[in-house]
Amino acid sequence: MHFGKRRQTLPPSMWRYLRPAYTQEKDFLALRVDTRKHQIRTYYRALFRTWGPQHWWPAQSRFEVIVGAYLTQNTAWTNVEKALANLRAARLLSVRGIRRASLAELERLIRPAGYFRQKARRLKVFVAFLDHRYEGSLAKLLARPTQKLREELLNLHGIGPETADSILLYAGNHPAFVVDAYTRRIFLRHEILPEKSAYEEIRELFERALAPLAQSVDDSGRTGNRRLAAGFAGAAHPPSAMSTAKRTPLAQVYNEMHGLIVGVGKNFCRKSQARCDECPLQKFLPRSN
Repeated sequence: MHFGKRRQTLPPSMWRYLRPAYTQEKDFLALRVDTRKHQIRTYYRALFRTWGPQHWWPAQSRFEVIVGAYLTQNTAWTNVEKALANLRAARLLSVRGIRRASLAELERLIRPAGYFRQKARRLKVFVAFLDHRYEGSLAKLLARPTQKLREELLNLHGIGPETADSILLYAGNHPAFVVDAYTRRIFLRHEILPEKSAYEEIRELFERALAPLAQSVDDSGRTGNRRLAAGFAGAAHPPSAMSTAKRTPLAQVYNEMHGLIVGVGKNFCRKSQARCDECPLQKFLPRSN
């Protein structure tokens, strides 16, 4: 006869308390990520219901998007619009135009956008790259697979992740979410992003969070702009050739979310003197704020 100790059994619901601490921590972090993704989708729906489509990026051609992506580095969009108007008036807002313009002329025309010497050289580098690798064809460049094209752009002088993703999304209809300073500011203040989040970490979080919305008919962006009583419609611009161009549903959702975030950042979630009480996202603020 065996007189050993009886084996103790636990109800299934109790075993989770005996798992290693790192496993519990991993599950907690996964839950936290799921919560953040749900919050991001909630913010998208709230903003889109309030403002509707933003018609962002305002441009008449894919090359104008690319030039704008360079010029908007470290400056306000109103300054970019002045520089673009100068290029357009000089009939140089094209691959051929940038190619034939002298560096001095290019610097003079884009001066309103700031850092004009640096940006002029970078535009020249881009066109030289396009000529050398793709025979001057934007269509060939933008037809590259998303990840390979992103790597090529990031290897160009003067193109960081935000500029690369702007070109991918707005010029090339590639599903790449654009992370800007407004994104960091808004979602840090709402305690969805840690203070020192890396660009790629934020981009991947938003892409995973927003992907399910691409299946929603309600988020198709076919309704007109809806304005708040205060007169704001986010970052909305009049429809343009590029803002109304056909996109994949996923690229459209990424496009709208970026435009909606820009609207919040410009009009309400300012670096100083934030207007939280009037913001469509005010009800989602943590109580501590």
